[in-house]
Amino acid sequence: MLGGGHRRRSKFKNQNSKNLNEILEFEEIISLNNLLLAWQEFVKGKRGRRDVQEFSFNLMDNIISLHQDLSNHTYKHGGYQAFNINDPKPRSIHKAGVRDRLLHRAIYRVLYPFFDKTFISDSFSCRINKGTHKALNRFRTLFRKVSQNDTRTCWVMKCDIKKFFENIDHAILIGILERHIPDQNVAWLAKEIISSFCKYPNKGLPLGNLTSQLFVNSYMNEFDRYAKHILKAKYYIRYADDFLVMSRDKDWLHEALVKIGGFLSEELKLQIHPNKIFIRTISSGVDFLGWVHFPDHRVLRTATKRRMIGGLKVNNNRESRDSYLGLLKHGNTYKIKEKYVNQWDKNSG
Repeated sequence: MLGGGHRRRSKFKNQNSKNLNEILEFEEIISLNNLLLAWQEFVKGKRGRRDVQEFSFNLMDNIISLHQDLSNHTYKHGGYQAFNINDPKPRSIHKAGVRDRLLHRAIYRVLYPFFDKTFISDSFSCRINKGTHKALNRFRTLFRKVSQNDTRTCWVMKCDIKKFFENIDHAILIGILERHIPDQNVAWLAKEIISSFCKYPNKGLPLGNLTSQLFVNSYMNEFDRYAKHILKAKYYIRYADDFLVMSRDKDWLHEALVKIGGFLSEELKLQIHPNKIFIRTISSGVDFLGWVHFPDHRVLRTATKRRMIGGLKVNNNRESRDSYLGLLKHGNTYKIKEKYVNQWDKNSG
């Protein structure tokens, strides 16, 4: 459907690639200094965990051993411990060993600053100085522009990717990274991390890896740039596998949906979730990032409110209360605060 996919990719090739050899040197990633700094970041909040304590008992020996294995290209990623969480829907988490997670942190420290510069400004997931709240504010700003301060009808097309992490294609991801990374040693290390986990043959990234956050943003950056520069979606936001496009032209959004589906399928081997596509006006309420958005306000999604109430019943302490108050300040939630959260003070007073 969308011919010339390779030409599109080449258009974005080596984006911001100036002086990459200075930024992405293998020696910088595996240096003892970087590994030690990565350990200091990694260990925060984890010192009481048994596996972390065991690794730290012979810390320098373990770090030197890791450094030597990386230098000699004899490093092999270990296995994963699997467990399930509800956040908010059931998710399968795969947790690597301490040694591997330390390396993930060391890789992330060096690669993130470079790759982040290649990402579009309207990608908000797992990025410094971005996040959910910035995405919510950007949603409101774009709506006001499209609707000319709610004087014109604004249509919103919202979609998400079906089984996103599970369907990241290893070959495509490695190809994307290699176009940006000139150091073959760094590329070798990235391949070792990526190939350490498969949900399906040569597909899938583990939710528990810090590097997975960076890799999926690099993967979806191909789509971001297609949406912005080829499709010309001026009013576009992406948070992880959720994305939306705003326009005053409903027919254009329908046409864009077909093209988007084709690009994702042909270029990234991903599918839009068929049950999570909608095109509607903001006046009818747009569900995005836990909130339902209207022209002049936003309200907490019913499922989000239920999780909050359930969380307060389980962890009825000040820390939980302050956390939920931080969430609730981003929308019209006076009644919820009075009925549930502020009730904590009255019951504990």
